[in-house]
Amino acid sequence: MPAAAAPPESVCELCQRQVLAVSRHHLVPRQEGGRYGPTANLCQPCHSTVHLLLTNKELARRYASVEALRGAEELQKYLHWIRRNRVERISNRRKKR
Repeated sequence: MPAAAAPPESVCELCQRQVLAVSRHHLVPRQEGGRYGPTANLCQPCHSTVHLLLTNKELARRYASVEALRGAEELQKYLHWIRRNRVERISNRRKKR
């Protein structure tokens, strides 16, 4: 029996790791008027962490590009950690609102 083919990998635009799946992140959150604006493909750990550490208002005003997100002071410790790990999933880490 032939070996099963490995699933295709995607690249997270924030941490730049190869991962099994990415999700679409609105660079300007939909709640802040970004429904039809640019998006970025982020792995689940990055997507959850972005929304954990930054508010929608901060995302809209200060981090409306992938380059700006990569430079966000609030994400530097996380990005340093995630780039060295093979983590594919992190449990839902959104703040209770």
